[in-house]
Amino acid sequence: MKIESQRELPCSQAQAWAALNDDAVLQSCIPGCESLERTGPDQLSVVVMAAVGPVRARFKAQLQMLDVEVPNRYTVQFDGQGGVAGFGKGRAAVSLASLAEDRCLLSYGADVQIGGKLAQIGSRVVDGAAQKIIGEFFGRFEQAVAAPVAAEPVLETASASAAPQSRSWLTRLLAWWRGLWARQHAA
Repeated sequence: MKIESQRELPCSQAQAWAALNDDAVLQSCIPGCESLERTGPDQLSVVVMAAVGPVRARFKAQLQMLDVEVPNRYTVQFDGQGGVAGFGKGRAAVSLASLAEDRCLLSYGADVQIGGKLAQIGSRVVDGAAQKIIGEFFGRFEQAVAAPVAAEPVLETASASAAPQSRSWLTRLLAWWRGLWARQHAA
């Protein structure tokens, strides 16, 4: 399965690069992400709960960043196992290009192979689920990179009594987002 697209982001290239390499931002943006742990300088271990059609499974994946060219591009090689649900593995190329001082273009392309029950579901269902997950990730990512400008003053005043001042605005934003996400999925 091949996936390619571009997104214009409301931030500088440097801000987008920093967010793409921030474990907390990535964990908050990946739909169903239960954990994300850095296992090496360019390696991550991720656990994601995902549903594709009738198949719902917990996937454990290893990600390796390759061909890193700061702050322009990198390639992610991934291998995820979902037990009896199957597996997904492949490569994704991610690149950034500056459009203006406060805007950049993120381009990505992925080549993914799937197996097990996932492969038996049918390509239209799998493609639809992949597009939905990618759309959710980039919707959250756009909010995360736009949030420092728009949300910081609001969060500082709204949560001043609830959160200790030693916590960063990003930590508070991520906690708020996780709470909102949990409430939406609990209903």
